[in-house]
Amino acid sequence: MKHWLLLAVAIVAEVMATSCLKPAEGFTRLWPSVAVCVGYLSAFYCLSLVMQKLDISVVYAVWSGVGISIIALVGTFYFRQPMPPVRVAGLACVALGVVLLQLSNPPH
Repeated sequence: MKHWLLLAVAIVAEVMATSCLKPAEGFTRLWPSVAVCVGYLSAFYCLSLVMQKLDISVVYAVWSGVGISIIALVGTFYFRQPMPPVRVAGLACVALGVVLLQLSNPPH
């Protein structure tokens, strides 16, 4: 269970970093740029620890799938980007893919 919590920390750090890319304006603004660097370093460090114990395919699918979904929501609600039905369908496909990968993972 500890590894799944660490994966959640990695996802939160990656979402924070990705969310700060736009405000960093090409790394021309200091604090958003610092947040990007710290967030990605933290995310990849946590991700590397998780991958020592869990299957890489499942870890990466969960990390990227959940990250993509949350970033889409951040884009919609924070950056006021549209969420057309085709984007919702794409996110549903991502979620389905993550679930199918998890279901294909044999129990330990």
